[in-house]
Amino acid sequence: MGCLKRLFYVGIFPVALGMAAWQGWSWWSWAQSPVSASEADQSVQIQIPSGTAAQQIGQDLEAAGLIRSTTAWKVWNRLQGFQKREGGLQAGTYSLSPTQSLSEIADQIWNGDVVQTTFTIPEGWNRSQMAEALEAQGLVNADDFLSSTEAIPYAQFPWLPQGLPHLEGFLYPDTYQLPSEQMDANDIVDVMLLRFEQVALPVYQQAASSYSLLEWVNLASIVEKESVVAEERDTIAGVFARRLREGISLGSDPTVEYGLGVTQTPENPLTLAQVNTPNPYNTYRNLGLPPTPIASPGIASLEASLNPPDTEYLYFVARYDGTHVFSRSLAEHERAQGQIRDRVDAQLGDDL
Repeated sequence: MGCLKRLFYVGIFPVALGMAAWQGWSWWSWAQSPVSASEADQSVQIQIPSGTAAQQIGQDLEAAGLIRSTTAWKVWNRLQGFQKREGGLQAGTYSLSPTQSLSEIADQIWNGDVVQTTFTIPEGWNRSQMAEALEAQGLVNADDFLSSTEAIPYAQFPWLPQGLPHLEGFLYPDTYQLPSEQMDANDIVDVMLLRFEQVALPVYQQAASSYSLLEWVNLASIVEKESVVAEERDTIAGVFARRLREGISLGSDPTVEYGLGVTQTPENPLTLAQVNTPNPYNTYRNLGLPPTPIASPGIASLEASLNPPDTEYLYFVARYDGTHVFSRSLAEHERAQGQIRDRVDAQLGDDL
């Protein structure tokens, strides 16, 4: 009889153990599975403040309907410790969906895959345009951004030219993604300077150029504003480089516009009075480059301005369709100006 009892327990124990294991695995599979299988369910934004305990995060996720079990959340976290996984759950704002599994949600928070805000700075924009666009997108206050561009972070970016009044020209134009919490004006300025350091600065450092860093970016900013058609960029850079060498004023409309804070159009071109108005950025009245860049040049204008090609041209005038007429002499240039002016006047007359 005792032998039969022992055989009974010996036989039932593996069965019980197997059932317990099966139940545990079934529970774990259920607890890990997505709360919803419907793609129609909307993502939920969850904010995890710095210092939030892992258990509290799990409770918040369960309360938001994103995971099935806080207990399973604790088990997952303990498994990371057993596996000696590097890192940890990170603070931030996360976009999470009930169609994600517990492991997918946990991995996202562990990796710090927070909500990103995207903004684009086009080539040729100046600081004021950037400030207005960032404020319109609801990212930062325009005045705060402009103030940040006037505090030169030499400690962080020692390559910046000394004596800059602001960062015009060095805020690299590109598309950026930043964590939503990192929308401070200083952070935006820093990431744009870092992109310049990564993309533009090596181009200058690896080339032999007679220009200083400030002169290079300054010239490139004018080339950027004047060049609408890519095929003309090198020629425009060559014209300005030749005029600098020969001591001829650059005569660039965008520098006058920048100095006066105006934008000309075919209907409202710069007036003679505006062109004759003294200001430090007026390259009709002043020889050489203006005091600072006038916009953020893209890589194409930076490369074209580094070692501009020789050219036979000394002048060019815009047709208002993006292209230019290039001239070798002042007489040619004045004829081209007259022809374009007559064409614009005739077109405006037809529109009346």
